Amino acid sequence: MTIAPLALSAGDPAGIGPEIIAKAWTALRWEGPPFMVVGDARSLAAAGSGVRVRTVTGPAEAMDLFPTALPVLDVPLLSPVIAGQASSTHAAQIIRCIETGAGLALSGSVSGLVTAPIAKAPLYEAGFAFPGHTEFLAELTAGAPCEGLRGPVMMLAAGNLRATLVTIHKALNDVSAALSVEAIVTAGMVTHQALKRDFGIAHPRLALAALNPHAGEGGALGREEIEIIEPAARVLRDLGVEVMGPAPADTLFHAEARARYDAVLCMYHDQALIPVKMLDFWGGVNVSLGLPIVRTSPDHGTGFDIAGRGLARADSLIAAIRMAAQIAARRAA
Repeated sequence: MTIAPLALSAGDPAGIGPEIIAKAWTALRWEGPPFMVVGDARSLAAAGSGVRVRTVTGPAEAMDLFPTALPVLDVPLLSPVIAGQASSTHAAQIIRCIETGAGLALSGSVSGLVTAPIAKAPLYEAGFAFPGHTEFLAELTAGAPCEGLRGPVMMLAAGNLRATLVTIHKALNDVSAALSVEAIVTAGMVTHQALKRDFGIAHPRLALAALNPHAGEGGALGREEIEIIEPAARVLRDLGVEVMGPAPADTLFHAEARARYDAVLCMYHDQALIPVKMLDFWGGVNVSLGLPIVRTSPDHGTGFDIAGRGLARADSLIAAIRMAAQIAARRAA
């Protein structure tokens, strides 16, 4: 099935984004999936180790050009880029790239959006009011029709592990207060629907991770399992979702356990991120579920410490591009 190219927002130009984008294009230029970068053409050309960069006016031109040059919808920066040095002077253009990519995806001009890494601190200095990409994209797409329950729910995928988050960017001290039956049920239903629609799993099996050690030890080590997570599991089962748990998190991620479910709902950020990165540190993908657009990203940050040195690996970005194209094709079908 031929679908529109993907849009790829360039992320922070002082990080490894330009380098891994160039490497991803080199790896995918002949086999695809094709993509169009939304970003500063000059910084992409400077980071590309001889990669030919061509500015384009839109996705149709990018599709034809993709095998021969990296197509860029140019969003020029207003000040020079110093590799490894984040600057709030680039914030407006970084935000504009994300907004443009989301708008193209909402219009159907592109089949989905892949986002290169951003650094939050320089964006906050410029007045950015969102914890991260996921929450910002939820706001940008809030008025658009969305099939099924609306997210966002963050999923991390690596190998045969898919882990979704009930809470996302919360301090560990605030996680318990942020948990509720409603939040877990919503995350579970969004995950259930996405596994069917976006991943082609006819009868999804979910696992619920406990919050506390030993799943709370009958209340001796915490009552969240008794008062929140177990009731949420019952509601999900009543809604027709196959659910196991809550189970102690230390028994959920080995190979035999992963064979028993299609996705695991984790209660907080590192409960999901640590096993995903242990399983495939270089190739993990971040997927936003429950949005009206397809959105993926590499599962790593801006890499300021190695930016501009030619050391960054593009594995995760390549995996994110391929996964976005696969999800887009399933939705189109």
